[in-house]
Amino acid sequence: MLFPYLPWAVTDGQQDLPAVRDRHRGWTRRELTGRARAVAARLHALGVRRGDVIAVMLPNCTEFLAAMFGAWYLGAVVTPVNPVFTDTEAARQLTDSGAGVLVCAEPGRFDDLTTVLDAAEIAGLPDPAAASDELAAPAPLSGEDTALVVYTSGSTGRPKGAMLGHAQLDAMTAAMAERAGITGDDHCILVLPLFHVNAILVSVLTPMRVGAEVTMVERFAPRPFLELVETHRPTYFSCVPTILSHITDLPPADRPDTGSLRFVICGAAPASPELLVRAEEQLGITVVEGYGLTEGTCANACNPVAGPCKVGTVGPAMPGQTIRIVDEAGADVPAWTAGQVLISGPTVMQGYLNRPGATAETVVDGWLHTGDVGSLDEDGYLTIIDRIKDMIIRGGENIYPKEIEALLYGVDGMLEAAVIARPHPRLGEEPVAVVSLMQGSPLTVDDLLTHCRRHLTKIKVPVDLQIVDEIPKNPVGKIDKPTLRAGLTTTV
Repeated sequence: MLFPYLPWAVTDGQQDLPAVRDRHRGWTRRELTGRARAVAARLHALGVRRGDVIAVMLPNCTEFLAAMFGAWYLGAVVTPVNPVFTDTEAARQLTDSGAGVLVCAEPGRFDDLTTVLDAAEIAGLPDPAAASDELAAPAPLSGEDTALVVYTSGSTGRPKGAMLGHAQLDAMTAAMAERAGITGDDHCILVLPLFHVNAILVSVLTPMRVGAEVTMVERFAPRPFLELVETHRPTYFSCVPTILSHITDLPPADRPDTGSLRFVICGAAPASPELLVRAEEQLGITVVEGYGLTEGTCANACNPVAGPCKVGTVGPAMPGQTIRIVDEAGADVPAWTAGQVLISGPTVMQGYLNRPGATAETVVDGWLHTGDVGSLDEDGYLTIIDRIKDMIIRGGENIYPKEIEALLYGVDGMLEAAVIARPHPRLGEEPVAVVSLMQGSPLTVDDLLTHCRRHLTKIKVPVDLQIVDEIPKNPVGKIDKPTLRAGLTTTV
């Protein structure tokens, strides 16, 4: 099957349209196909064959895409590796995935584990001339062929590799193009890291599918990012709430022209309604919140760009998917009732690599058990209440941190907030808040705790609140609650 997100799947009339660019170079679809074919030839010479796994440990750059599409040209599988991983973290993923080749910018770093292909070699490969006659045509692919092994964040233990087939990628890109109305007239500016499924699916493969253009940003900084928006005139981007927070914290005089943008998709972590409204007002564009898991191939719900958007929800199920809310016994609950979020449809992962037990626990009768608490309204719009594992149990009472965080986000001058559990010898757990403020904000700890006492029952009021310059983030840009928890000690 010729999947439409593959660069060689486009018609002759689209071959010479711009496909991707980074700060060093830009390629048309014809050039990207040629580069992928050249990489495929190099991988083939290194012994890579259909179904083998290659690892790509690079920042956002055109070489990453050449390696990914080159592997798929052979029918091989790609596992993206965070380029800032330590040797221990990277070695764990390389070993678990069984990657036979690693594409990275540091030759020799992992020679004892796998064959290393230098990214500089990819950049210097001749175009199609490097490909042998044996690779004149790409390998035929089916929906069952695994395309990606993407490792979860591992916040509840050692990371697991979610296997995503070309059928999942095809369904996800089609659904995203439909829900957001993305066409060949669009232009995505990619800012999330490519080792994350959101960046690959929403910011690369969806635009590739419809003939749109992609501009890649290696790393995010608010003003330089908006300067690139002003220069390249993209129409949309996908981000996490932290990125929107930093953009909206820029003084208006320091904000370049963002008039080309049509919409922004915000996901990967909960966003406060106040942040979404502030971003819309300051940027003059539509900002929609979405929700999804790596195990669900990125997006499982999203507010429509054109259509009823309910701020505070993550929208209805994506096209082709179904969402249920169930109680602890697995029974469906009425609208507006909290329960675990379950997802089914063609984007549910193939399973966890080498972990049949974990797969069986997570996907039951085709339903992906997300571990998230949520509710559906009468129109099928999903509200995420919290992670089950993040719930705080204080003296037998359930406390959802997101409720407290939402209250804090509603205070003028608030930038970010995280509420976590601190162990308590008698009550079990108690809530603690860590916040950061906008530039020049006069807010104090007493101000914020007084606000909480005014609007929350006593048991939900944080027992401690800390104002910090910056809340720690994980590599994707989500607030890193495991790191925050690790810094807490039991109350005595």
